[in-house]
Amino acid sequence: MATGAHETVVTEMEETLGMIPPPLDSIPQDDADVEWRTFEKYTVEETEIPAKYRELMGLAVAANIKCPYCTHFHTEAAKMHGATDAELREAYVLASFTSRYSAMLHAAQYDLDEFEEKVGEIGAHLQETMAADDD
Repeated sequence: MATGAHETVVTEMEETLGMIPPPLDSIPQDDADVEWRTFEKYTVEETEIPAKYRELMGLAVAANIKCPYCTHFHTEAAKMHGATDAELREAYVLASFTSRYSAMLHAAQYDLDEFEEKVGEIGAHLQETMAADDD
């Protein structure tokens, strides 16, 4: 049985999206009520990260976890927020970097401390190079 609070959340969802979005339409009401706040914040509202970039990040994650639901959602949401075909194609490439390089580093059993040291050296070099370019 729907409570007054749940009915209010359902009304908010329907006014915002035209329906109760999946999977919020198939989980227990009290969980959907709580989950809606997070869903609304990061899919509808303004946050520190602009919506288009949030959706491109979501697409990259979706590609790595190989979720067709998330891939479809984040692709369409990125387009709604102005992502171009070129940006989507770039996101496809970027999505592969983390898993691809992680696989290589793990397979090589690369020492984490050494890796962190080398990343620090690369960062210092790039900062020097960028500072020289600014001069």
